[in-house]
Amino acid sequence: MRDFVLKRMIALVLPFVTMLGLYVIFHGHLSPGGSFSGGIITGLSIIAFNLVFGTERGEEKISERLMALIESFGALWYGAMGLVGILRGASFLMNKGAGVPVGQPGSLYSGGLILLITLGVGLKVASTMVTLFLELMEEED
Repeated sequence: MRDFVLKRMIALVLPFVTMLGLYVIFHGHLSPGGSFSGGIITGLSIIAFNLVFGTERGEEKISERLMALIESFGALWYGAMGLVGILRGASFLMNKGAGVPVGQPGSLYSGGLILLITLGVGLKVASTMVTLFLELMEEED
């Protein structure tokens, strides 16, 4: 029963921290924050789980292989969103100039591909943080 209070508090708080990270990622083009800071918050929630409950239990929840796949997917997603502009006859990551509908200003879908781009970057940042943490924990052991 070692660290019972800490484990209960982390179990209570981490879902909200993860949701905050996802909120910052999805609303980064409308308010301060964005994909990098949202990815850091989301990654740190996974790291906190690993620190409190142990890397073995964290590995059960999200494996290192899954983190590597998410990391690769985030980078590929960013590249794919950049290619949309090229495929539409404009520059890499071109949005409005490539004819992508940008939506109503101030709404969640107001930025064309920017929401999708920040999703890819947020996934990449979060998974890279967790992967670096797990690698450093392996070095320590």
